[in-house]
Amino acid sequence: MMESALVGIVPRKNLWEIIKKERWYHIPVQSAPRNLPQVRYIAFYFPKVFGEELCYKVIYYGRVIGMEKKKRIELFPDETQHPRQGLDYYQIHLDRIEELPRPIPSRRWRRIVHIPTTLRRLYTAEEINDLYETSPIEEKMYRALRRRNINPERQFYVRVNNQYYCLDFCIFCKKANIDLECDGERYHILPESLTRDRLRNNELTSYGWYVLRFIGNEIRTKLNNCLRTIIRTINTLDGLQEKDTPYQQEGTPDF
Repeated sequence: MMESALVGIVPRKNLWEIIKKERWYHIPVQSAPRNLPQVRYIAFYFPKVFGEELCYKVIYYGRVIGMEKKKRIELFPDETQHPRQGLDYYQIHLDRIEELPRPIPSRRWRRIVHIPTTLRRLYTAEEINDLYETSPIEEKMYRALRRRNINPERQFYVRVNNQYYCLDFCIFCKKANIDLECDGERYHILPESLTRDRLRNNELTSYGWYVLRFIGNEIRTKLNNCLRTIIRTINTLDGLQEKDTPYQQEGTPDF
């Protein structure tokens, strides 16, 4: 049950018909997750266009039985004017499409790109954020927040000044929202990373976000101190929003 899986979005109804009838899914090579060669199952997330029965849920999945690289025009020969017709895509061939034991909903009707996960999580997750298979420090932080009835959104894309940022955790509060980042020690001490993080923090802060960053060692050895800082910030912002309040995102990154 620990086999690697991936949740991908189905942006249009005609693509769902292809997945069901022809049993293949496609992902652009340039934005494919690095672990794609190890993925053994693909599950599907549906946006608003699919209506109340399917939208903002993961309900179906299929076992991967093969994968090959093709130009987009080979996959969709009728779409000759598509701007990405000459780009490379992975065509992922699937066994039969099956239904999960129970749907996995999104509390905030959010958009997603790809969610790295496992077959076990597909069978046990209660909501979208339970699916993410991320770093040990992020998982430790997520479990600690949930135990304190703080329900963050994981790997959450926000658009600020025409720039998309992927937040490790987004915590929705009544006065403003919190970007909570869990930094690995090695990556974030590099000069270029520090510069990029500083510019990112400044941009988010200038648009009303509260940015909190903790390094791995803090999370591993001083987790309660981290949580006190988070809770104090939540209280400063008049507490948490209602957990089912939708978040209206401005578009989604073009992956």
